[in-house]
Amino acid sequence: MKITVDEVKCQNHGLCAISAPDHFELDADGKLTYQETFDEENLDAIEDAIDSCPLQAIVMDRDAA
Repeated sequence: MKITVDEVKCQNHGLCAISAPDHFELDADGKLTYQETFDEENLDAIEDAIDSCPLQAIVMDRDAA
């Protein structure tokens, strides 16, 4: 599975980093960095991160490897 973040929409609020800190983080400059791929065992945390984004900038593709 794979996630992408629309960098135009994302305003680096960091709520995704709170919901799924193993996959999202704000770097020293306050810019979001993230892991694009993840395993099924992390699905709940990723879904929480997607739901927490106030700008709906995170998209998940369940079929991507």
